[in-house]
Amino acid sequence: QVQLVESGGGVVQAGRSLRLSCATSGIDFRYNTMGWYRQAPGKQREFVAGISASGITHYADSMKGRFTISRDNAKETAYLQMNSLKPEDTAVYYCNTATSLIAAMDVSAMGYWGKGTLVTVSS
Repeated sequence: QVQLVESGGGVVQAGRSLRLSCATSGIDFRYNTMGWYRQAPGKQREFVAGISASGITHYADSMKGRFTISRDNAKETAYLQMNSLKPEDTAVYYCNTATSLIAAMDVSAMGYWGKGTLVTVSS
């Protein structure tokens, strides 16, 4: 059974940083692409960043230069380092698995979702 557990969210002031974690189980983590997503109040869930099994990364344009995705295959965990946070980054952040970076960007094709972790950025 696939389990995705996001953590690390919280309330921070604009300009500060947070590091999110995504602990997984029930998947062969080292062979999976991992993605981070977010859903702001009243908006659709959107792709944030992805990292392939080989470590290739891809970011949504608005996150480039501020967010960094990484993975630790030994811990079967993916991370999202978020710097220079802005109030518009306020959202529930989720992780998920995919077969490729292209697949990771197709939010509508995702099935199972974890509970996510809430990030609130105050101005």
